[in-house]
Amino acid sequence: MIRNTVATLALTLLLTLHSQACLADDPVIPDDKFVYCTVCHGMQLRGIEQLQAPRLSGMDAWYVRKQLDAFSKNWRGAHAKDYAGMEMRPMAAILSAPEIAEAADFVSKTRSPMPEATVAGDAVRGEKLYTSCGVCHGTRAEGNEGLGAPALVGGSDWYLARQIRNFRDGIRGASPADMYGVQMRAAASVLPDDDAVDDIVAYLNTLQPE
Repeated sequence: MIRNTVATLALTLLLTLHSQACLADDPVIPDDKFVYCTVCHGMQLRGIEQLQAPRLSGMDAWYVRKQLDAFSKNWRGAHAKDYAGMEMRPMAAILSAPEIAEAADFVSKTRSPMPEATVAGDAVRGEKLYTSCGVCHGTRAEGNEGLGAPALVGGSDWYLARQIRNFRDGIRGASPADMYGVQMRAAASVLPDDDAVDDIVAYLNTLQPE
């Protein structure tokens, strides 16, 4: 029932956003199995800030799998203040393990234009603050699968800033079973204020995807 309803909404949205797809060099039209993802995340998974849905296109498949798994296990989207996460959790819950793998592969192969920067901050200060982040995420924020650390370049900067704050405030990474989330929560807790978060994100906006 949920999947059919969302798929119907997705098809309507696809017609509305068809002209936007022409902006990309190689637009990717999802098959029926994944069309409902575009309801919130938009054509080519470029993200829709008004729906608090981040850009997903080009994200590493391993990380997408981990996050869908985290949602389905209630590690993410369980906190009362994680409003966007609570909306995503039932979407992940209806996916089987093979479907999660297929969805992750679809996301990793989808391409869309790079998003515009929306977060203002001191990139120079952010570079200094990022030094400790780079231990796991890489010196150029390219990510490290072995450490469970995703690439941080090329995503929606407003979403990244929000997730860092969610980790810092215990909204994300609260489940003891979420090993990597717990580690990230501890790392984010040392950031002194919101300006520090914005400065790090502003620095990441100066980098290019590997």
